[in-house]
Amino acid sequence: MHVQPPSAGERGTSQGAVSIDHLNYYLDEYTFRFNRRSSTSRGVLFYRLLEQAVQTDHTPTHALFKGTGRGVRR
Repeated sequence: MHVQPPSAGERGTSQGAVSIDHLNYYLDEYTFRFNRRSSTSRGVLFYRLLEQAVQTDHTPTHALFKGTGRGVRR
């Protein structure tokens, strides 16, 4: 795998430094932006997101973070 130096937009995403605690969040954001870099119909993407959101069953917040080590710590 070849890794290129970050462009100006990518540096804006990380703000110059990424801590190990936030690396997964950074990579998720980077992947999201990379996958949509050439999209010409962003309105359709948003519409599809809403469409999928209303078609899925409710998921409690604790279930979203279960097993990830993220979320509320008790």
